[in-house]
Amino acid sequence: MDILFVIGRIIFGGYFIFGGINHFRHLKMMSEYSKMKGVPLPGAAVSFSGLLLLIGGIAIFLGAYVRLGVLSLALFLIPVSFMMHNFWKIQDPQMKMGEMVNFMKNMALLGAALMLLAIPRPWPFRWFF
Repeated sequence: MDILFVIGRIIFGGYFIFGGINHFRHLKMMSEYSKMKGVPLPGAAVSFSGLLLLIGGIAIFLGAYVRLGVLSLALFLIPVSFMMHNFWKIQDPQMKMGEMVNFMKNMALLGAALMLLAIPRPWPFRWFF
C-alpha cells in the first residue's frame, strides 16, 4: 500500500507543480484573463498564485512540509475558485458549465489536499527532511 500512496502523492503533487510552472510560462495570457475577471494587480496575482502552486506541489511530491504545502494550496484554491470560476454569475450556458466544472474540480482538489493532513507522518518514502 505504501507504493500506491507514493504514486498518488507524485501524481497529486505533480499536478500542482505543472500548474505552477504554467502560471509562469503563460504569465501574460493568464494575467490578461485575470484582469478580465476583475483581479487586482493581475500580473502579481498570477505570479503569487503560481508560487503557491509550486510550494504546495513540491511539498506533497516530496512528502516534506506537508502542512505548509496544504496551506499554500488552500490559499490558492479558495480565492481562485470564487473569483475566477464564479459560474453563478455567468449567463452563457456553455461558459457557465465550464466554470462550474473548474469550480467543482478545485473544491475536490481542496478536499483531497485537506485529507492529507489526516495521514500520520512521516510519510513512506519521503524525500529529504
